[in-house]
Amino acid sequence: MLAGFDLLAVFGAPVFTFHVEGHCRLFDEGGPPIHQVTQDPAAAAGAGAGTAILGSVRAALDALLALLPQAARPMPPVRDPAPVPLAHGALKAERVLHHIAAAMPQDALIAEEAPSHRAAIQRYLPIHRTGSFFTMASGGLGYSLPAAVGLALASPGRRVIAIIGDGSMMYSIQALYTAAQLRLPITVVVLNNAGYGAMRAFSQMMGTHGAPGIDLPGLDFTALAKGHGCAGVRVDSADAFAAAFDHAIGADGPWVIDAVVDPSFGELYVAKAS
Repeated sequence: MLAGFDLLAVFGAPVFTFHVEGHCRLFDEGGPPIHQVTQDPAAAAGAGAGTAILGSVRAALDALLALLPQAARPMPPVRDPAPVPLAHGALKAERVLHHIAAAMPQDALIAEEAPSHRAAIQRYLPIHRTGSFFTMASGGLGYSLPAAVGLALASPGRRVIAIIGDGSMMYSIQALYTAAQLRLPITVVVLNNAGYGAMRAFSQMMGTHGAPGIDLPGLDFTALAKGHGCAGVRVDSADAFAAAFDHAIGADGPWVIDAVVDPSFGELYVAKAS
């Protein structure tokens, strides 16, 4: 997607964070020059190619804008809004995310760890406020549930919504105990597709069938929540999810919604011939 451009400028982000092993043609000789502006020395040192400048991203952008001529080209067209997902049939993650976006408080904080559903999250859960979305680096699991507890402690009075896959939830589920003991305003939405969706996609990409340890049938997150002192409910339809979420975001203390979603997944990773 980026190979055909004349210049790549990266502000405040790594160059680049890779989740899937493979050859990156951007780093080949003759590829576009890459310039990175970052305040993170580790990001500069870890860059796979290009020139890094350590310093303030804000100051660098202000300086660059002052040097640029006035643009004459028209603004790009506004992207069409995502269509409303269907409410009937098997519960889809897209429908869950659509309702969260419509019903959550405006000042809510989101902690996300559902990498199998990242494309749907970007499409159906737009983030409108700076500093309101928190997630883990690519490939790491176990961050977001304890992060949700930390966010609730650091931001009294604000609702925290944790959107977590069932596989990710198992990495640090004991954070529910702290949330329950402190009566923190956290709504945990488990996108339960009965397995590690990312590993399913990896297996498909690599032509491996029947890999062990990928499926997670029978997990009962309402029972697990109760065992940690936390209320919870299991839902498998759009209407049931909407009712559960609308109740949970106004509840006193944490709630876990075990949303049983369609286990099918799109093409997360694409294998391309070198």
